[in-house]
Amino acid sequence: MSCVRVLAIETSCDETAAAVVDDGRAVRSSVVASQAEIHARFGGVVPEIASRAHVELICDVIEQALVEAGTSLDEIDAVAAVRGPGLAGALLVGVSAAKAISIATGRPYVGVHHHEAHLYAAMIEDPTLEPPLVTLVVSGGHTLLIAMDDHGSYRVLGETVDDAAGEAFDKVARFLGLGYPGGPAIDRIAREGNPEAIRFPRPMRSVGLDFSFSGLKTAVVQYVRKHPAAEVADLAASFQAAVVDVLVEKLQRAADETGIDTVVAGGGVAANSALRQRLVDLGAAGGLRVVIPRVALCTDNAAMVGAVAAYRLASDGPTPLEAPVVSNLRLV
Repeated sequence: MSCVRVLAIETSCDETAAAVVDDGRAVRSSVVASQAEIHARFGGVVPEIASRAHVELICDVIEQALVEAGTSLDEIDAVAAVRGPGLAGALLVGVSAAKAISIATGRPYVGVHHHEAHLYAAMIEDPTLEPPLVTLVVSGGHTLLIAMDDHGSYRVLGETVDDAAGEAFDKVARFLGLGYPGGPAIDRIAREGNPEAIRFPRPMRSVGLDFSFSGLKTAVVQYVRKHPAAEVADLAASFQAAVVDVLVEKLQRAADETGIDTVVAGGGVAANSALRQRLVDLGAAGGLRVVIPRVALCTDNAAMVGAVAAYRLASDGPTPLEAPVVSNLRLV
């Protein structure tokens, strides 16, 4: 792959992000403007509000990324943006900005798949990392096990049949009165609780590689209704332990079934401290190489977009400017 400097943009949900990445691995800058406080009052992301916030923030975020990288648009070789999956209105803001820069500068535009970007976050963390590998992508909207056989060559091994892990975190946090975003809120209070206090179910734990967390969420609700005096910290810790058990066991099984001995994690839920510790333990147990991106690379960011864009540009060339955003875009 030839040397390339990418200006990358990410606006798939409620983070307005821009980054400058060299050679698909070296991050010169990464700027993220979070909308968490805006959406907290509503208990979740409001798509129209998210889109408007992206419009207000996008120019400043791009300019800050360029300044922090010590570069300019004249020194950029390509501009990339996530074109799906995500909120259609939010995606349009980032893609429109990227296409406008492409037209104004004559630089190629690269449309990036959000899930593929999460696969490449680990390669920023460890530049020596190469396929094949198994990736666990866990976020508010998606829970996936993906085999990356080579750059651009993927197999979906398992996915959620109902609620994604992050969605379950948000719903349980809302029910427990912990606020939004639910993942960090549960992670914080769970540190004060006993993860063995309540034995919540581990849905589909021993069945295949697909996931289901809707029943676990319902189990928490039913338990609280029967035991209204239960400690919130114990509830959070026990719920979190159930989710982590399922995620780690499925990841281990995916590695065993594929014969791939390198596993990585990505997505917002990969920032969860209990999950990260279990993954560290999995690697320490031997037999698997485990790579966990730093927290800033797990949550939505543009650095990972710049990483995958360099590979996509080298292999596929520029994305046509008429290519639309696709809110339910599939990786394979």
